[in-house]
Amino acid sequence: MAETPHEALHPAHWKPAVGYANGIAARGRMVFTGGLVGWNAAQEFESDEFAAQVAQALRNIVAVLAEAGAGPEHLVRLTWYVTDKRTYLDSLREVGRAYRAIIGRHYPAMALVQVVALVEDRALVEIEATAVIPEEEDRS
Repeated sequence: MAETPHEALHPAHWKPAVGYANGIAARGRMVFTGGLVGWNAAQEFESDEFAAQVAQALRNIVAVLAEAGAGPEHLVRLTWYVTDKRTYLDSLREVGRAYRAIIGRHYPAMALVQVVALVEDRALVEIEATAVIPEEEDRS
């Protein structure tokens, strides 16, 4: 996987961020995804397990990014919506394994919000992504 083409923003006197960036600076072609849930291309859930839905949502993000000629290394922001914060925290080990397998060791700016429900009743997580393809790599 290519080296991150963006600059992580982290004040020197802050405790290190683990698994995310506090900020990212980037220049280039911007790519935005909608909120993607953990269902397959046929819009069918294959699992009601949290980490499995996270993995599928991340694969869905990678597939949408590929349509723009982008990859996981171009991600600058992820916003996660979860229906149960405790389930997320209890699944961190599995979520981390899935994240590294699909996205790699690239950690964009991230936010996570617990919500009452998602539009898709079986969805346990929904993730929005923003990516920036640097100008020298811009294929448009």
